[in-house]
Parts: sequence; structure tokens; C-alpha cells
Amino acid sequence: MNKTVKIILGIAVSLALIYVLKFFKDSNAKEVIDYKIESPFYSTLDTKIVATGKLNPEEEIELKPQISGIIDEIFVEEGDLVKKGDLIARIRVVPNEQALVSAKSRINSLKLSFDNSQTVFNRNKTLFDKGVISKQDFENSELNLNQSKENYEQAQDDYQIIKQGSLSGGSSANTTIIAQIPGTILEIPVREGDQVIQSNNFNAGTTIATVADMSQMIFEGKVDESEVGKLEEGKKIIVVLGAINEKEFPAVLTFVAPKGIEQNGAVQFTIKADVDINSSTRIRAGYSANAEIELESKDSVLVIKEALLQFNRITEKPFVELLKENGRFQTKNVEIGLSDGINVEILEGIKEGDEIKVWNKASEENNEDEEDEEDEEDEEDE
Repeated sequence: MNKTVKIILGIAVSLALIYVLKFFKDSNAKEVIDYKIESPFYSTLDTKIVATGKLNPEEEIELKPQISGIIDEIFVEEGDLVKKGDLIARIRVVPNEQALVSAKSRINSLKLSFDNSQTVFNRNKTLFDKGVISKQDFENSELNLNQSKENYEQAQDDYQIIKQGSLSGGSSANTTIIAQIPGTILEIPVREGDQVIQSNNFNAGTTIATVADMSQMIFEGKVDESEVGKLEEGKKIIVVLGAINEKEFPAVLTFVAPKGIEQNGAVQFTIKADVDINSSTRIRAGYSANAEIELESKDSVLVIKEALLQFNRITEKPFVELLKENGRFQTKNVEIGLSDGINVEILEGIKEGDEIKVWNKASEENNEDEEDEEDEEDEEDE
């Protein structure tokens, strides 16, 4: 019986020894996994955001008639260059009693506005002569007076045209549409023979043509709420047009919206920038564009690839794995700074020449085993 027990114990010890040897063999095999390593290096970091938007003319107006009628003739085509005062279209007035009454009412309304502007101007002139108000306030009242006078006189002319058409049956009553600014004809949404409606307080009126000054373009785009606080008016940016072979144009930020608009669950803020377009480049209104806005830049800083970073699951602090002389990897906490999305600045924790494990190149299973072993080593080091 004792001999049998000894044999059984011997077999059990042998099996245990074999298991232990196999365990150490497998453990050592894991240590020889061939990880790639990379080292910190010095580089320049630029952080920037990209705002998507469009390129539009800074000054764009829609030409509308002050008198309803029928388009008799159009003198321009889309794409034509015009000067201020150039003839755009001629409208044949189709008068009726209601149009005549409306024109007369418009004269009375604008006469009241003109008289009020005259009163304000006279009062402000007296106050300006006494030094009570600023020159800017005085000039504003003078501008309002001139505009009121021009509108009043235009209303009188329109009334005479309608009145003439009523007396002559409409055969000789015409009014014209002229360019209010120099620029390019962007759109003519009407054709000869179309009926058009005058613009007033109750109706936007029919657009005869759209004119824009294409020499002065602005970028209009949107940025996320997390980025808008880093922007300020006057900042130089770059506008990139994909339609012109990714050509870049310098621009200056002129407007950052004080209020955001929620879109698809995210709050967006509108920004605008004056774009410097050289005369040799042919630009079209409505081009899609991206604005590249540099937020911060640092020269010759110690960096590593951002993909080398790992984060503690509990503290969420960043760390890397350094190769030691014994061939094993050890966790090292690091302090990071600026990032451009590819490289990240290292403020503290590692130095140039350190060898860092490229952890995310290994298989998920091996990576988990390595993390368990290295956690034990960290506890011993601490």
C-alpha cells in the first residue's frame, strides 16, 4: 500500500513539475513579443480649426421696381459688368385707379418722413453749433435728410408716370431700373413680357436683377461652441477654395456672432472674414470654402505621436510604456501640452532618446496580458 501511494505521489509531483515548467515557458514566451518602439523628437506644433462655409460678395443688392408693370426690355445679361447708373431694364406701366391712389398715398407718407427729417436736422444743427452733440450725430441726421428727400422726390416721379399712363391708356408710360452699385449681374430671374410687382411695406416685390461687387468678397461660415471662445476679430486666417484647385487666399476675421444657433444638437456660431482676392482670379459667388484658423503655434518642442499615449482607466491621466534595460516595459506618467491631432507636446515625464512601446500595434489579447503584468510592476516601483 505504501509503495502504491509513493508511486501515485511521484506521478503527481512529476505532473505538477511539468505544469510549472510549461507555465514558465509560456510566460517567458510572452516576454519576447516583438513590439515596435519610437522615440520623442523635436518639432513645430500648430493647432488650428477649420470652419466650413461659402464665399459671397460683401455688397449684393436686388433691384426691384417701385411701380408695378410689365417688363418691356432687358438691357443686360447675367455675368455682365455694370457701373452705377447703368440701365438694366425698362418697365411699361400698367396703370389703374388703385395704383394711382397707392402712389398718391406713398407721396403723403414720404412727405411726412421728409418733414420730420428736416426738423431733426435743423435741431441737430443748432445743437452741433453749440457743441452739444458730436459731429457724427449731426452727419447722421444730414444723411437721413438727404435720403428722405430722395425717396420723396422719387415717389413724386412715380406718381407722374402712373398718372401719365392713366391719361394715355398706358401706351407711353414707362419707368426704368438702373444699377445702384457697380458690379456684376449675378442673376436675372425675369424675362421680357413678365409682369412685375412693386415693393412696398406689404410686398417684397419682384426682383428684376441681382447685382454684386465681386471685387470685395467675404467668407461666411460656422464654428463650434467649443472653439468660438478662441477667436477674435482682426485675426488673420486662410480661406481655401476647393473649386480652384485648393487655392489659398489671405483673409481677416471681421465678425464673430455673439449668439449661437443650435443645429443638429450642436451649437454653431457664425463668423465672417474679408477675403483678399487678386484681380487675376475669377471668383464666382457661392463657392464652397474652408477657413483655416491657427489658434496656437510652438517651435522646437519635444513631442511624440499622439497614438503612443495611453490613459489610466481610473484617473484618466496619460502615460506611455518605456523600454527598460532588462527588455521589459515600464509605465511612465507624462504631462502633455499642445496637440495638433497627430503629435502631442511632452512637458514632463520622458526625454529625447527614450524608447516608447507602440502599444496599439500588438494584438488585443497580448496587449491585455502585458497590461496586467505591467500594473504589478508599477505597484512594486511605487
